[in-house]
Amino acid sequence: MSRLGAILRAHAPAYRQRFQTRMSRDQLRALRDLAACHTPELGGVRWQCPHCQQRAFVYRSCGNRHCPACGHADAQLWLQRQQRLLLPGVTYHLLTFTVPEALRRPIRSHPRVALPILLSAASSALLDLCRDPRFLGAMPGLTAVLHTWTRQLIYHPHVHILATGGGLDSGGAWREAAPNFLVPVRALSVLFRARVRDALRLHPEIFAAIPASVWRKPWVVHSKPVGAGDHALAYLARYLQRVALADSAILRQDQHEVVFRFRDGDTGQSRTARLTPEEFLRRFLQHVLPSGLRKVRHYGLHHSSKRKQLRLLQAQLAFLRQLPLPSADKPVRAPAPTPVCPSCATPMCPESALPSLPRWTPLATARGPPGL
Repeated sequence: MSRLGAILRAHAPAYRQRFQTRMSRDQLRALRDLAACHTPELGGVRWQCPHCQQRAFVYRSCGNRHCPACGHADAQLWLQRQQRLLLPGVTYHLLTFTVPEALRRPIRSHPRVALPILLSAASSALLDLCRDPRFLGAMPGLTAVLHTWTRQLIYHPHVHILATGGGLDSGGAWREAAPNFLVPVRALSVLFRARVRDALRLHPEIFAAIPASVWRKPWVVHSKPVGAGDHALAYLARYLQRVALADSAILRQDQHEVVFRFRDGDTGQSRTARLTPEEFLRRFLQHVLPSGLRKVRHYGLHHSSKRKQLRLLQAQLAFLRQLPLPSADKPVRAPAPTPVCPSCATPMCPESALPSLPRWTPLATARGPPGL
């Protein structure tokens, strides 16, 4: 069982009893799945050593996309797919779109509507400025990833976009961006703010809860060159299949507090946070996304409809710059690890499977609006 699973097993029943009417179905599902991950509730497989006949039992994983103990293979598969999209010799830019603090609570209360708006507004604003002949004058490739957290699990929705440092113009010719500049971030932040505002106006129940000052203050968009893009992709993949907190970051937990480690963004130093179990669960559950919401989206040259153009452009740039092409091999999911016999170190063989036990949290009790 993971450390997060142990916290949920110990404290989630009381939390659910107190706040169930304010929790979404997806939050209840996450509580249930993560607490049962790698426990008898999900059943498992019995393995046997063909050499010394020693047996071992391995419990199944929950497969929930918010679980820190699951999803590593899915994240690596995604990373391989994204690396196949990289353009040889092109400088990539990582842009981060953030929103004012006063807008976070309305977004948290209506994630199914508001979070796709953030992704759409950020990507469309960047694409339009890149197409402007005063700047790049071309269509780049964009990969957008949604994050909702800080390192202390505070709700902070923002969008990361990895963009090619160049694009195809209207005539199909490649245009290279300056190494340290893609588009003016001040103009990009104004356009991003306007598109979020216009989209939220179509949802009066959300727009009415937003202070008018939000639309007058400056918004922050950060942009920096990140070289070939592979390191930025590895960073984005790290949090693709789980919430910000890795299981190894949880130092200890008891009836009174949960202690976890995080890195200070200003100093780069490692620090510790101490929260009550209730506050820890509240912060964690804020980041459970609605089912079906895609947190990764592709635009421009990275869109699936442009893959043929992208492959031709990769070949062209590789030839002109005498660089190798990205691998064309189809990514393959890594097989699940085979247990090794603790006595003779021989790979074990599956002997039988046991079914799962009845779940401890019935989903039929879920009701109420999403968010806490």
